[in-house]
Amino acid sequence: MSSSKEYLAFVLEQLSSLEQISFRAMMGEYVIYYRDKVIGGIYDNRFLLKPVSSVVAMMPDAAREIPYSGAKAMILADIDDREMTVSVIQAMYDALPEVKKRKK
Repeated sequence: MSSSKEYLAFVLEQLSSLEQISFRAMMGEYVIYYRDKVIGGIYDNRFLLKPVSSVVAMMPDAAREIPYSGAKAMILADIDDREMTVSVIQAMYDALPEVKKRKK
């Protein structure tokens, strides 16, 4: 099952207080970026975050779900709790890998 554009719009609206949120469509799903770093994605209309240490610390009881067959588990974000989700994303930024420069 692919994620809907309506769910993508809802997630983007919930994250609208963050600057530089973007997305890329990939095989019916969406990868979500914050300040050019991948923070997670939308898979089967679920907003999943990378399980970096700050996310685990802030959301210790959050469910872990597999985004697609063969992938590692990610943390299911409670996108309805806008303030918490924004706080988690801001906190996780420094723990994310640096953006790789593209060769020209």
